[in-house]
Amino acid sequence: MDVPPPNPDFADPPDTPFDISLRPPAFGEFAGQPKVRERIELLVAAATQRGDALEHILLSGPPGLGKTTLAYIIANAMGVNIKSTSGPVIEKAGDLAGLLTTLERGDVLFIDEIHRLQATIEEYLYPAMEDYKLDIIIDGGPNARSVRLNLPRFTLIGATTRSGMLSAPLRSRFGMDARLDYYSAEELQGIVLRSAGLLGLPCDSGGALEIARRSRGTPRIANNHLRWVRDFAQVRAQGRVTREVADAALAMRDIDSDGFDEMDKRVIEALIYKFSGSPVGIQSLAVAVGEEAGTLEEVHEPYLIMQGYVMRTPQGRVALPKAYAKLGLKPPRGSQAEMEL
Repeated sequence: MDVPPPNPDFADPPDTPFDISLRPPAFGEFAGQPKVRERIELLVAAATQRGDALEHILLSGPPGLGKTTLAYIIANAMGVNIKSTSGPVIEKAGDLAGLLTTLERGDVLFIDEIHRLQATIEEYLYPAMEDYKLDIIIDGGPNARSVRLNLPRFTLIGATTRSGMLSAPLRSRFGMDARLDYYSAEELQGIVLRSAGLLGLPCDSGGALEIARRSRGTPRIANNHLRWVRDFAQVRAQGRVTREVADAALAMRDIDSDGFDEMDKRVIEALIYKFSGSPVGIQSLAVAVGEEAGTLEEVHEPYLIMQGYVMRTPQGRVALPKAYAKLGLKPPRGSQAEMEL
């Protein structure tokens, strides 16, 4: 198969490579989450006026909503450095000590998936967060001894998608707990238009809204959809994104008008057709659709539950009336879905 030569009409602008980071660098460019943004901006302003380090902040919420982006924006606003890591990477006290001892006054240490820190690491982190001291044990056996390290005043920003798994002592040491929620279609539309501008992609408001409506309230998904639509438009639509182009591009990836992908459809089809609307355990449902139970719980179920298609009960998962309507069916008599009606 011959590959056609590059078309200069679709080349990236000189300063806009395709893999450019779409993350906003400042609060003014961060869309959505108005309450969270306002609170954090106030904290940053107050700390800056005092010339003090920012207090520790916990960011929680589903993946893809901007927790990492906010951490970098906070560091930029404070004019300090940021070091980034994740909970599973810190395996021993020495790893934590190596991170903390390289920080300067006011610097930010960002720990993603902080709920996955080992319990022993948490114990070392408590005095570091409260007293800015780190006690570590060196050597072993009869030669073991404790060494106390003095740390500069730093800011710990933790991000978690499972806030319920955080231990109470760790949670209580954060000065602010900020939860990020899903975005509206209008907020995502603004994000898509901004990202399209950074990518040098002509995109009208109708095309941006169509992408936003199918992005499950999540900026990361919206930007991923935009990249796919860009490729589709380049090859099949003269490089311009309209509502019709976005619709055709996302339909090609089996993303329907409600933001459902193939696995979402398989979940509600399994609940209705294979289990006749009866409550189903997560393990049985996972086997029925050929997916890991953890993936269903963390990736697919939150959206289906939030949109009112599926409900968790003590007996298991059940399909709600919207799920039946999605498939053009009526709930069977006596089913949980009919009672919900």
